[in-house]
Amino acid sequence: MRLLPSFVALALGLLASADSFLSPYRLHERRGHVPAGWSYDRKHDNEAAIPLRFALKQSNIDAIGDYLMEVSHPESAKYGKHWTAGEVFRKFSPAAESVEAVLAWLEENGFDSSRAKLTRNRGWIEVQATVEEAERLLQTEYHVYSHETGQEHVACDSYHLPEHVQDHVDFVTPTVHFDAKISRRSGSDSTEGIARTVGQPGQGTYPKTTGEVQSLLTQLENCDVQITPICLRALYGLVYEPLAADKNSYGIVEYTPQAYLQNDLDMFQSTFAPDLVGVAPKMVSIDGGYAQTEYTGFEYNGESDLDLEYAMNLVTAAQPVTLYQAGDMVEGASFNNFLDAIDGTYCTFEGGDDPTQDAIYPDPYGGGYEGPEDCGTAAPTNVISTSYSYNEADLTPFYTARQCAEYAKLGLMGVTVLYSSGDYGVAGNGGYCLTSNGTQTLNGTIFNPSFPGTCPYITSVGATQVNPNSTVYEPEGACEQVIYSGGGFSNYFAMPDYQKTAVEYYLTNYYPQYPPNIWNASGTSRGFPDIAANGANYVVAIDGTYELVYGTSCSSPVSGSILTMVNDARLAVGKKPIGFINPTIYSPSFAGVFNDITMGGNQGCGTAGYTAVPGWDPVTGLGTPNFPKLLASWLLLP
Repeated sequence: MRLLPSFVALALGLLASADSFLSPYRLHERRGHVPAGWSYDRKHDNEAAIPLRFALKQSNIDAIGDYLMEVSHPESAKYGKHWTAGEVFRKFSPAAESVEAVLAWLEENGFDSSRAKLTRNRGWIEVQATVEEAERLLQTEYHVYSHETGQEHVACDSYHLPEHVQDHVDFVTPTVHFDAKISRRSGSDSTEGIARTVGQPGQGTYPKTTGEVQSLLTQLENCDVQITPICLRALYGLVYEPLAADKNSYGIVEYTPQAYLQNDLDMFQSTFAPDLVGVAPKMVSIDGGYAQTEYTGFEYNGESDLDLEYAMNLVTAAQPVTLYQAGDMVEGASFNNFLDAIDGTYCTFEGGDDPTQDAIYPDPYGGGYEGPEDCGTAAPTNVISTSYSYNEADLTPFYTARQCAEYAKLGLMGVTVLYSSGDYGVAGNGGYCLTSNGTQTLNGTIFNPSFPGTCPYITSVGATQVNPNSTVYEPEGACEQVIYSGGGFSNYFAMPDYQKTAVEYYLTNYYPQYPPNIWNASGTSRGFPDIAANGANYVVAIDGTYELVYGTSCSSPVSGSILTMVNDARLAVGKKPIGFINPTIYSPSFAGVFNDITMGGNQGCGTAGYTAVPGWDPVTGLGTPNFPKLLASWLLLP
């Protein structure tokens, strides 16, 4: 099953190649605007050195969706026949002709083997050039931009490549990619200018709280006021004791300085699962990550405490939970740093990390983690839940396409990847919306989707609520307390085949009554979320007190726990893990296995947002999990 158009082509907007014999230069990438906080400073010095890096295109990458469907679609003869990491690497390694074509072109332009070198991982070709040489080579002009923090960044507005080279190069740095990571000012203790990493307080998606719980309620009749594990088990029918925990695995990803406190875990479990008191998650440190205790409070402990208290409780003491703790206190980490650690091939994939977005280890500035970058040092668990996200518009199309392809690779290896969909409805993190020139502001009116939620190769999880004065035995509604379930349509990624029937039904019967210039009304883009789970009024032990917590940060780890129990049942009877679940859950054979949500909406950007309706919708996806039905349906598959 093929994604049409290819999401990589859509995301990168690359031009088709014509006759390579004449090889005219063609526009490769263009940036539409200068991001907020940056301003033009000056033309770059012609004699200054500039290290150009050419990221080589990967083999077979346009077919990655087809390969993934073969092992993920329930009607495929290859369903569940997941690949090894070695098979993935061999399939997508750069072709020798790409290396040769780019090196030959560089040599023709005066860059011999002493100045143009292929990196060891064969992902980059690095060129030592002056600004004047780079401008001639790429038919561009370099400028220096200044950030309000004082940091400078070198960039151009656009650049060009010969037609016969374009097919072999995904992108060049430094060029239009304006995702410079703002680092903490030297000697400063303030958070102004701190690195924009996903774990930093106030950055990306993070849970919200209405404060301390004055009186703890633990009965089912109180689930509209306080959500506890007993509420979730009743809502989703999760009554199950693991049978194959030694074969199964479940991972939660956290980004330093977010960290759990063992005392909080023990406080929570002493009330809700006494056999878990004293039990800690299995810590996997990535690039110096650790459960820091220097900074405490909801902004530092809320996310990790929430994720681990509920994940560990719902899978029971029999199933260990892995904690991937990524990044140190200085550099932090990005999703790509985590991906590097669980799949060593990603460190070399399409040139490796982007130093403007991803933390670089050893810390080049000193004071941070001085060990080598973790690359392929941790095994991926069968299910991985992450409660963090960016706005799609925060990142370049190439950056998102490259990372999305890695999630497809994990799917090929049988890993289920879940991401929370966001907490601001149709708006982006912080309530930011897009303007007509692509910038993000609080006054914007254009819907602003999240990432990785829009990647077609992950499962995006929205949020629901037990409606006020309702019980767990009545239908939930879309979350409209404190947060609104993130959802909508991608501006970067094409609609995958597996969801076309569901999304087209929604667009045909419940077409949003908004002008087409404030949302992606093309009818051909990826819709999200895929599923949902409760995200309101969670009782969470944080820094020694119980607080009420809200967010899709709640929904993702709960969904991950339920899917982990499905894996347990399959593994217990000798079957494979469920892997990438989207093609299965959208298939006719799984119709009715989710609890359809038909109340509520996800307001944002000055609108009421979308509305939850029968069938899939861009608020709660296919609905919330019904564990007995999911279990029965997955056990029927090979």
